[in-house]
Amino acid sequence: MSNAAGPPPAKRPVHVDVNDTEIAAGISKGNINISSGDTVNISQDFAADRRDAMVAEFERRRKARLVTVPTDDAEVKARLRSMGEPICLFGEGPAHRRDRLRELLAERGETFNSAAERQAEDETKAKVEQQTEVWYHEGPAELQAARRFIANYSLPRANQRLKHSRIQQARPDPEKYAKTQELHKTLRSLVSTASQIGDDRPLSFCRFSPDSKMLATCSWSGLCKLWSVPQCEEIRVLRGHNTRVGSIAFHPQATLSLSPTCANMASCDADGVVRLWNLESDTPIESIGDHDQRVARVEYHPSGRFIASTCFDNSWRLWDLEHNMELLFQEGHTAPVYSVSFQCDGSLVATGGMDACGRVWDLRTGRCVMLCDGHLKSVLAIDFSPNGYTLATGSEDNSVSIWDLRKKECVSNLPAHTNLVSGVVYEPNEGGYLVTSSYDNFIKVWSSTTSAPLKTLGGHTGRVMSVDISPNREFIASVSYDRTFKLWSPE
Repeated sequence: MSNAAGPPPAKRPVHVDVNDTEIAAGISKGNINISSGDTVNISQDFAADRRDAMVAEFERRRKARLVTVPTDDAEVKARLRSMGEPICLFGEGPAHRRDRLRELLAERGETFNSAAERQAEDETKAKVEQQTEVWYHEGPAELQAARRFIANYSLPRANQRLKHSRIQQARPDPEKYAKTQELHKTLRSLVSTASQIGDDRPLSFCRFSPDSKMLATCSWSGLCKLWSVPQCEEIRVLRGHNTRVGSIAFHPQATLSLSPTCANMASCDADGVVRLWNLESDTPIESIGDHDQRVARVEYHPSGRFIASTCFDNSWRLWDLEHNMELLFQEGHTAPVYSVSFQCDGSLVATGGMDACGRVWDLRTGRCVMLCDGHLKSVLAIDFSPNGYTLATGSEDNSVSIWDLRKKECVSNLPAHTNLVSGVVYEPNEGGYLVTSSYDNFIKVWSSTTSAPLKTLGGHTGRVMSVDISPNREFIASVSYDRTFKLWSPE
């Protein structure tokens, strides 16, 4: 037998897809050996698909490891049942059941919540939906009559205001610019002309009488006082509140055509009590309202027939003085309602709340017609301009926003102060300027046309709690935490 080696067996031809150059190069170098088959066709997408599948599987397992599942088998079964899955498979024990639940939760992108946690989440969700939902309910017959009264009262006034505005647009005043410059010059000359200690405790609010001859102040001692203007002599002390008084307001016709024996003023306190006062007695003639929590502000409707009160139960209310009854209990804010202001026509009312929102309400329909959403913190002051469509809001975020009801948007935002804004008041006749007060101890005067600062009034040693402008435009009054009030007028 010959031991010589014979020729090597012939190799079978191998056909490789020329498109896959890397695999062809590997075969030619001998790095890839194909032992069977004549042709191998490898798709270019094969490796990518396999890689994506592996990545997806790795991600699924990673998510499954992050899902926390309790060891209580009863809770595991309850969650499987709520997901529509069988609570037990053949031969499945508690450990495998937990793994199966973990895999299902990872696939759906969910986490395990106990029954108590799911119930709390459902309650929170329902509460949020209830707070954001706008709803209305049927009111008493007196409310319908009041809405008709307000419509009949406001429409002629609105018509007159718009007519006057059209005349001004059609016949521009050639001296308007000169008058504006003269007004700004006068405002820049404002100085403190009187200062008086008003009480033993901090003063919280002030308002001028419609005839500009009296100033009403209230304080944390529970006392309200009337002072002569400009002498700053005490006229009367009003005793009736047992705790901090939030605000005081004059009837629109008080000291003008209303009898001194009638209810000429209204005030409110932290106990939720609203008192009515005349100009002859130092005790209240009547009390209205049944507030369970603190009342921050009260304001008379331009007709004098109604009073609005803002309450810390997240509502504001409308009271009919003729029938001495609550007409409207209006919710809508998600936090205590703090400030309120009526439009000059009497058809709208604006409220500011500690939910950082202002709302404008149509008293004729009861609907919220505009949401002033832009502040970062509580809206503590709000006021309508005499033009009827401009609204100013002062906030705890130290800013003042100007809103245009025609555009339903904020047209200007003023970084007004270095501390919270406690008061905003428009000049009551034409709205030519705006006065703001703040806890930074200063009062500022702004142009209502350009929003430019005109004057900064400093003199209080404590935070300024409130500010007001006299109807005759001769004085600006401010009250402070330092227990004093000041009158400001041009030199």
